Amino acid sequence: MKPVRIVQGRAVPLDRNDVDTDQIIPSDWLKQVERTGFEKGLFSEWRDDTSFVLNKQEHAGANILIAGPNFGTGSSREHAVWAIQQYGFEAVISPRFGPIFANNSTKNGLVCVQVDAAIGQQLLAEVQSSPDLEIVVDVERLVLEVPALGIEESFPLDSSVQHRFLEGLDDIALTMKKGDSIDAFEKSRPSFLPSA
Repeated sequence: MKPVRIVQGRAVPLDRNDVDTDQIIPSDWLKQVERTGFEKGLFSEWRDDTSFVLNKQEHAGANILIAGPNFGTGSSREHAVWAIQQYGFEAVISPRFGPIFANNSTKNGLVCVQVDAAIGQQLLAEVQSSPDLEIVVDVERLVLEVPALGIEESFPLDSSVQHRFLEGLDDIALTMKKGDSIDAFEKSRPSFLPSA
């Protein structure tokens, strides 16, 4: 995955609470064999409604999703993260994330920004009325900034997760950083064990 230091841009206000992974990417979309094309399934059941926020032209090209509390709850569905990213979102802001969704996001380079409920509500309201509002998610400083509103709030992120984002390390890349140790271990294995 690519390194993530700063995500800067406009946002889509998804003013809904308790959005689970089945709503993010309905199960019909899980039959695909390849890991592409999931953006078409993002909130697909809601997108049939022409008034749904993703159908509004003023939010086209936004790269940050702002959601209500309890975003990404429900079953483990890595496809939900893929759909969000393939649609063009690089960060999601919410007062609370489902832990499995947050973990899957970490492994794929999608930044989950957990904010105080009052800040979350303020952002939802402001972006609904001002779609061009610029938002900055600074992963290096762990700060969410909205300059036009004077918002500069820190957000929590485990140091190991921050390191993964800043260095662009997925699970395979993390393992490969230990490549020399793995090779040394393999060379020292007893001869009666299977070889690689």
